[in-house]
Amino acid sequence: MFKPHHNHAKCTAKLISRAEEACEQRGSRLTDQRKDVLASIAESHVAVGAYEIIERMAARGPRPAPITVYRVLDFLLEHNLVHKIESRNAFVACACVHDNATPTLLICESCGVVDEIMQPLANENLQNAASANGFKINRTVIELSGTCQACANV
Repeated sequence: MFKPHHNHAKCTAKLISRAEEACEQRGSRLTDQRKDVLASIAESHVAVGAYEIIERMAARGPRPAPITVYRVLDFLLEHNLVHKIESRNAFVACACVHDNATPTLLICESCGVVDEIMQPLANENLQNAASANGFKINRTVIELSGTCQACANV
């Protein structure tokens, strides 16, 4: 679990560096526009919608078109650099490297912070249960809503 009051600039720089490496390994380019969208998402650990991303970017420079931001979001999702919070139709920067493994997203209902944890056994159990019922999983999203430690201690 990350610390609620940490240096987001340092966190964002580390994320951008990791994103550049991941793209290079896959033969993709992390363009300036892609970096800007990723940095806008990573400003906090709260999930943000596409239009909030546009507003954040517009505060620093030209306002991007919504279609541009959605295309970049698709790229970032494909490269496991962001996660889509399905229940909120919003996005959060990926906190760790996990290739194609499915993270469990922990969403605080009080402050909106999103964290992720890896639970390979839980994923395996879900896959086994689905297979036992003749169900083929195409995509898995695991979101848990509750209260983070920082909010619980207030």
